[in-house]
Amino acid sequence: MRKLMAAACVLAGLVAAPLAPAHAQGKPLTLCWAAWDPANALVELSKDFTAKSGIPMKFEFVPWTSFADRFLNELNSKGKLCDLLIGDSQWLGGSAENGHYVKLNDFFEKEGIQMSSFLPAAVEGYSTWPKGSTNYWALPAMGDALGWTYRKDWFARPEIQQAFKAKYGRDLAPPKTWDELKQVAEFFQGREVDGKKVYGAAIFTERGSEGITMGATAALYPYGFEYQNPKKPYDMEGYVNSPDAVKGLEAYKALFKCCTPPGYTDAYMQENLDAFKSGQVAMMMNWFAFFPGLYKDEKVGGDRIGFFVNPKENVAASPLGGQGISVVAYSDNKDAALQYIKWFAQGDVQAKWWQLGGYSCAKSVLEAPDFAKSAPFAADFLVAMGQVKDFWQEPSYAELLQAMQKRLHDYVVADKGTAKEALDLLIKDWTKTFKEDGRI
Repeated sequence: MRKLMAAACVLAGLVAAPLAPAHAQGKPLTLCWAAWDPANALVELSKDFTAKSGIPMKFEFVPWTSFADRFLNELNSKGKLCDLLIGDSQWLGGSAENGHYVKLNDFFEKEGIQMSSFLPAAVEGYSTWPKGSTNYWALPAMGDALGWTYRKDWFARPEIQQAFKAKYGRDLAPPKTWDELKQVAEFFQGREVDGKKVYGAAIFTERGSEGITMGATAALYPYGFEYQNPKKPYDMEGYVNSPDAVKGLEAYKALFKCCTPPGYTDAYMQENLDAFKSGQVAMMMNWFAFFPGLYKDEKVGGDRIGFFVNPKENVAASPLGGQGISVVAYSDNKDAALQYIKWFAQGDVQAKWWQLGGYSCAKSVLEAPDFAKSAPFAADFLVAMGQVKDFWQEPSYAELLQAMQKRLHDYVVADKGTAKEALDLLIKDWTKTFKEDGRI
């Protein structure tokens, strides 16, 4: 799928001690994750671990729609299904404070695994709790951020280029700001392409899990939304509901109202993929993790598809996706699980992970001279990962997320109140949760 970077090397500082001999068959390790293309790539990659260590691998993959419920219930019940878990970044606070994950600091020090060998944003987002500390509960496993795809073949057509320039006085190109994004989406909304009516953009509006939060923050972050005062934790007034944050939420609603397919009120990852693959939309927001598969798609991939980083406005920012890999504290096979972590951290393994379709966070891969040219979306991925922002990782993140889902969906989709009112109410919701947790 992607060519292997010849410049990728073994991570600096990693002690290259051999794994257990292949003939020493051990108890199977079970790795738990979501069911999607990168998980299939990990199955293929893990064959090398079994060949070198003699430890068989089992996998428990569940659909994203039930991913959080399934594995958070497993952790909360102290279940022994998962020896290794690739869990969402938002789970770190609760999993660390509730004892679900094994703290990895001593192991990293013993094995010479240096977290400085991974992208700082990935370490911060996928590994540490509390934030700003050097307490590590996971190894960065799957780098990801929100990005955009567009119909490169449509954008390149002379008649479409001419019509766009006549209307807006500039060349049609992937948008760099949210204002430009709305212009391009409006231009394509209802336009006929190849005898078919098309729409401007597929964006996230899903209410049930995290969809509209991940989508709306793609506008909120660039406009200047902050979760809290950087100098005073949990001080949210004037940050969550700042004038710029209000403008960002208004911009997201404006894009939803003007330029999405009909009835697009509960859409997340799969719905956006379906809309793009079926030729309904000119642009789509989604996670970089899906871009390798889209590029291979027979109908919309190859020369037909292009990619761009989340547009900026006041600042450059992208919502963080991705996950770290952790050893589950309730596992009866922790030593073998740690052996897997050690193997996965090696530079040559990380390089192959990228080759197979995973997103490595290792500097030895990402900073290789030819990385940006190794895939059509690689350069944009580097930019996105350098500007990511993440949701709360507090132990009560689920309650915090449910509140944001409700307030955003009520405003954007259900037309309830104003953007300022939605963000004011969100502060009240979050303040109540933090008070109940004893944080404030």
